[in-house]
Amino acid sequence: MYESFGLFIGGGWRSRGGGGVIEVEDPATASVIGSVPSAGVAEVEEAIDLAQAALKTWRATPGWTRADALHAIADRMVARAEEAARIITLETGKPLAQSRREWGLSTDQFRWYAEEARRIYGRIVESRAPGGRIEVLHEPVGVVAAFTAWNFPAVLVARKVAPALAAGCSVIVRPSSETPGSAMIIVDCVREAGLPAGVVSLVAGSVSATYEPLVASPVVRKITLTGSTAVGQRMIRDSAATVKRVSMELGGNAPLVVFDDADFDKLLDLVVPTKYANAGQVCVSPDRFYIHESLYDRFAEEFARRVAALKLGHGLEETSQMGPIINLRRLEAIEGVVADAQKRGARLLAGGKRPQNGGGYFFEPTVLKDVPDDAQALAEENFGPIAAITPFSRPDEVYERANAGDFGLAAYVFTQSAARAREAVASIESGMVGVNSFALAAAEAPFGGIKLSGMGREGGSEGIHDFLNVKLSQVAF
Repeated sequence: MYESFGLFIGGGWRSRGGGGVIEVEDPATASVIGSVPSAGVAEVEEAIDLAQAALKTWRATPGWTRADALHAIADRMVARAEEAARIITLETGKPLAQSRREWGLSTDQFRWYAEEARRIYGRIVESRAPGGRIEVLHEPVGVVAAFTAWNFPAVLVARKVAPALAAGCSVIVRPSSETPGSAMIIVDCVREAGLPAGVVSLVAGSVSATYEPLVASPVVRKITLTGSTAVGQRMIRDSAATVKRVSMELGGNAPLVVFDDADFDKLLDLVVPTKYANAGQVCVSPDRFYIHESLYDRFAEEFARRVAALKLGHGLEETSQMGPIINLRRLEAIEGVVADAQKRGARLLAGGKRPQNGGGYFFEPTVLKDVPDDAQALAEENFGPIAAITPFSRPDEVYERANAGDFGLAAYVFTQSAARAREAVASIESGMVGVNSFALAAAEAPFGGIKLSGMGREGGSEGIHDFLNVKLSQVAF
């Protein structure tokens, strides 16, 4: 499966690395589907040197030319869409339909930032100096190190590589060891598009061989991460030694607030596939269901009925609606969340266990009712197929509960009142709020959180500015 890939350094693939090999599992079968080379420190340092050398050429390349290159990458991605979707499904377990959608969203990033490359504007400020002029310019931040998670192994790479290239930066990708092939096919599309050698590199491997050299290097001027809050906190601390720019898309524990005037049928039609997409392993997945007391029992009953009907299966089966958890460690953690909720008095309405057919890391889509606020299912990010449902009576009460905790990535509100929607958006502490919609992730929209959910934005016209330095020039003649 990985025969054509490996480490990507100096414009070509290498089938061997100084760190040995990484075996990759299919989580739907718990069997090894292939192996990729693991980089050693020497290969990572070589990639850094080549990225620094390539930066001189790439940053001087006109924005219109960079735009053409990004469109060429997107063209290659379109041509390889089905191949990519299959790799994503084999590595993550998610159904093919979801993998195809992810690849489409990844392609969108390159299309969007191709156009942003043409529109890196400065501005002129009136100067106090006689005959003077203040010019505000934007320049590429430099060499970028991009660290990505396994749950969206293609789009998370695209969100980092596309704006970095558009801004004129060179970039070194360090993908998750659980899903390296999904990143590798994007990098192979970069290769096919003919970008200069060293502008994009890929190194997979251990923390000591990859993370430490990239974060410690003074050549690397920006770190961008999608990962856990704990990893992000460490990365921020480690980056301080060389005062790197950092962008962090970290954990979430999204509240869903359903008011008494919500469109009930629309809500159910949207929330079931959204909650259990990628087996709930989504940082913006609705986890905490706050349902108005007037709808509470009705919603819980109908929601659980629909959830129980979802079809578990291997992602390559077109009829599968939910795949497995990524690995055994996460599967056991999900079991612990359910057990904790039941211990604290929550009622299990659907799922709650591994299916009996065996094989892989499957866990049934789960619905918990009457969940207390101190249960893990509400108090912490469960990152799995668990919907924790609890009632509320007053808006001020639900806003306070929704804002409890340290995360602030995404939140959702369902109401047919425009005034209530505006009140909720203003009252909920979150980087993103969906009103009667769960569609937050798009190339044209700034994605990101506040509090312990991170800093910086990916997507939208805002996203490219995280890869640009601001330079002021005071000109007087």
